Amino acid sequence: MVSHRLPGLAVLCLGALLAQVIAQIAPLNHLLVAIAIGFLLANGVDVPERFEPGIATHKLWLGAGIVLMGASLTLDTVLEVGVTVLLIVVLVAGMTIAIVETLSRTVFGLADRLGSLLAAGAGICGVSAVVAVAGAVEAREDQIAYAAATVLLFDAVTIVVYPIVGDALGLSGVVFGIWAGVSMFSTGPVVAVGFAHSEVAGQWATMTKLSRNVLIGVVVLGYASYYARTGSGNSSSVRALWNDFPTFVLGFLAFMLLASADVFSSTQQATIETIYDWLFVLAFVGLGTEIRLAELRTTGMMPAVVVLISLLVVSTLSLLVLTLLF
Repeated sequence: MVSHRLPGLAVLCLGALLAQVIAQIAPLNHLLVAIAIGFLLANGVDVPERFEPGIATHKLWLGAGIVLMGASLTLDTVLEVGVTVLLIVVLVAGMTIAIVETLSRTVFGLADRLGSLLAAGAGICGVSAVVAVAGAVEAREDQIAYAAATVLLFDAVTIVVYPIVGDALGLSGVVFGIWAGVSMFSTGPVVAVGFAHSEVAGQWATMTKLSRNVLIGVVVLGYASYYARTGSGNSSSVRALWNDFPTFVLGFLAFMLLASADVFSSTQQATIETIYDWLFVLAFVGLGTEIRLAELRTTGMMPAVVVLISLLVVSTLSLLVLTLLF
């Protein structure tokens, strides 16, 4: 029912309006302000349960915004460095999974399934990948909670750190966007820091992250096959893989193809850009509410250390490669 979502939707709308007003008054990016507002709501105010269904729709608005953003890109733009970016995405994702699995199993002695959840979350698409892989490997609830909390911890950290590093190093929009897209974890934070840097960075961050998200099917199938061979996991059906697939990627591609065919006039494209910008602000208010200090404090040290080492290695190496290539 729509009615039970209205209170939470009203909170998102008010938060989005407040973020726009604050960003006009102070020299702050409106998307990062939106995340901060959501964070303050979740950690400083006891938000009643009746608001939760509406606030939870923020993932829908993020997906809708990404779909519409496809209208601002064309195939010519993507193909300029598309093959190179795709290769970097695959290599970085594979390296991240390998590093996390190796550290988890041979250095820090974490349970195999917990290491696999951390590897999927860090290597592909954050909490979404954790949940997807958890079903394939029959992970315990506490392992899912640990992995998800660890991912959310680094989502919160990278939202702050990446823009600072990008400004300090004077990274171009293309380099910063691809760097965020290949090394950060969850889609929301990637889009946020990308557009906080520049429009170009936001587009490349989103496009790179979407191509990385597509790998979730391969990773889920791979883990399912591995644990099935050991007699301790589920096999993944085509339906299950489709349920885990980020389907908004298809909408993004459809709008990009329409833009490449000059279907949209300049006025229509400007209108679409305004709409997806507001959708992102709505989404990021909701995203901020997912960063809860109480939950982050419960994260064990070892999972966080494993992911931190992996993030430092992968982000440093990928940034070096990107600065040399672009």
